[in-house]
Amino acid sequence: MVWRVITGAKRGSFSLKGSNWFPRDCADVARWREDLRLLCDQHRELRAAIASLNPARLGVVARKRFTVGALIRGIAAHDLYHAGQIQLLKRLRVTAPSRLRR
Repeated sequence: MVWRVITGAKRGSFSLKGSNWFPRDCADVARWREDLRLLCDQHRELRAAIASLNPARLGVVARKRFTVGALIRGIAAHDLYHAGQIQLLKRLRVTAPSRLRR
């Protein structure tokens, strides 16, 4: 959504159908790699759109309540939140077996 606001792309321009969830009928290594590649590509496109943004647009109200700058800060915070979740899961995966042996 932030990329669409910055670039002016139309709703439905994302390569997968769905809003927040994308159906997956099977979970295999090939599908996982495709999804990771898509994630990396989308993240690269978002970063490029932000980097090329005219700073004067940061204060422009978009989505009725938020400025473009607030949307960018929000998506950065969102990514940090998920990065923290991933680190926690990695730590739990490594430490859980040792706690069970006590």
